[in-house]
Amino acid sequence: MDAEYRVGGDPEADVDDGSEVERRSAGVEADGHGERLDRWLTRLAPEFSRNHLQSLIERGCVRLDGQPVGKAAHKLRAGQQVEVELQPTDESRAFRAESMALDIVHEDEHLLVVNKPAGLVVHPAPGNWSGTLMNGLLAHHPAAAGLPRAGIVHRLDKDTSGLMVVGKTLEAVTALTRQIAAREVHREYLALAWGRVETEFTVDQAMRRDPLSRVKMAIAPANLGKPARTDVYPLGVGEVKGRPVSAVHCVLHTGRTHQIRVHLMHSGHPLVADALYGGVPALGLERQALHAARLGFEHPVLSTALRFTSPLPADLAAAWSQVGAEVLPD
Repeated sequence: MDAEYRVGGDPEADVDDGSEVERRSAGVEADGHGERLDRWLTRLAPEFSRNHLQSLIERGCVRLDGQPVGKAAHKLRAGQQVEVELQPTDESRAFRAESMALDIVHEDEHLLVVNKPAGLVVHPAPGNWSGTLMNGLLAHHPAAAGLPRAGIVHRLDKDTSGLMVVGKTLEAVTALTRQIAAREVHREYLALAWGRVETEFTVDQAMRRDPLSRVKMAIAPANLGKPARTDVYPLGVGEVKGRPVSAVHCVLHTGRTHQIRVHLMHSGHPLVADALYGGVPALGLERQALHAARLGFEHPVLSTALRFTSPLPADLAAAWSQVGAEVLPD
């Protein structure tokens, strides 16, 4: 296959990251007659996956004899001329700066603490390759591009709000990561859960990925999962249409994915509006009723004790007031 390569600055090209579009074109030879368009394109652009090439076809980035073709299964004929605009993959666009408003509660030359809103994804992943906290951090602090995960050392679920610490230097990232591994970072959460919680309790149950659903976590035997411990303290009990709802204060001793959500579900108290773990909606909430309210750790460079508190966001505060519980003990 003799291909012609051109890099152009077509102002009408559908590119949103400012990069130039590479165009490649080639004629269909006899051995390509009757072949699917998407399969044939893997020879013209072997560095791209077939899925990405299919998406380019669907977006009108591939032309046959000058005319757009929108079907990956289109059968080619010998002698046809194919031209493709090779736009970047979604994954390659993920690690770029995107200006966004960040609620920064503390910042110095070594780290920052951000109050993440519900609905904001922390790190790019399939389905969320842009508009993440990491994209915002790259815009706020360009040097983050040289750090592992842009300095992110722990995460909150998309629909969990609250406090996160982010390193701004490799020294800080390394030290914070070690503190988290040593369970020296103190994290406390506020939550609304179904059922009546009137005495404090501890859930000490190992966790692993749910073998039946890759989007969920599950309780596991100690020899198959990772250790996970959550202390739960009652703050008050209210009712929603005759069903008890409890306000609780959760203290993490480990930081497994979905830990509080899984541990409370396992205890018979799924979070309000946590659809993934059986918590039906109530109190006007459209996301799981979970907020990272307190964060404490030793400054990774200065060795001073840092403590931060985040008030309940508006949606949780409104729901909390209906339960009639205190927010946090002193």
